[in-house]
Amino acid sequence: MPARDPLRHLLTGGATRLGLDLAEATVERLLDYIDLLVRWNRAYNLSAVRDPREMVTRHLLDSLAITPWVAGDSLADVGSGAGLPGLPLAILAPQRQVLLIDANGKKARFLRAAIRDLGLRNARVAESRVEDVGETFDCVTARAFATLAEMLEGGGQLLGPKGRWLAMKGRFPQDEIDAVPAGFRIEAVHALEVPGLEAERHLVVIQRKAQDPVQS
Repeated sequence: MPARDPLRHLLTGGATRLGLDLAEATVERLLDYIDLLVRWNRAYNLSAVRDPREMVTRHLLDSLAITPWVAGDSLADVGSGAGLPGLPLAILAPQRQVLLIDANGKKARFLRAAIRDLGLRNARVAESRVEDVGETFDCVTARAFATLAEMLEGGGQLLGPKGRWLAMKGRFPQDEIDAVPAGFRIEAVHALEVPGLEAERHLVVIQRKAQDPVQS
């Protein structure tokens, strides 16, 4: 396993720059997750990122950068893959119930193992197409999953009436914003500064449109 001290310093320093004061137990559990990802990645090819230091930056800090907009008691992570951003967010807020959705069997197997090994009582896995998940959530996250239109057309039913869909993107996705389906509206687009990551990152916050009142 990779040496912890450099990774711990990188994680805590980056978190501080994000305005997060992580408890020691949270830091260790996040690094436990990186250990698992490094080990499973050798056989399962869960991430193209191989260097543990890059994993801290590109996976952990990138996921934690959206925490100011994560709210509510329940969260669904669509196309969770290696558990990003869902697992770091579940570790950060153990009081929030988190569902990790991925139809890929190998990825779902890793997610279940990670939940078990990390002792996360607030997380579970749906090995399923997003279209087949019938629950609703206060918050829905998606990272490099699909276009905004594809996300909402396939998984829009997950979003509760007052919920937020947090779509993590690279460059400002104007074309995708222009194509957001009827019934949804863009609340805001935030430019993210991920410590150590020299790349454009944006968070698109989406809500359901308010229903017009029924005329009597």
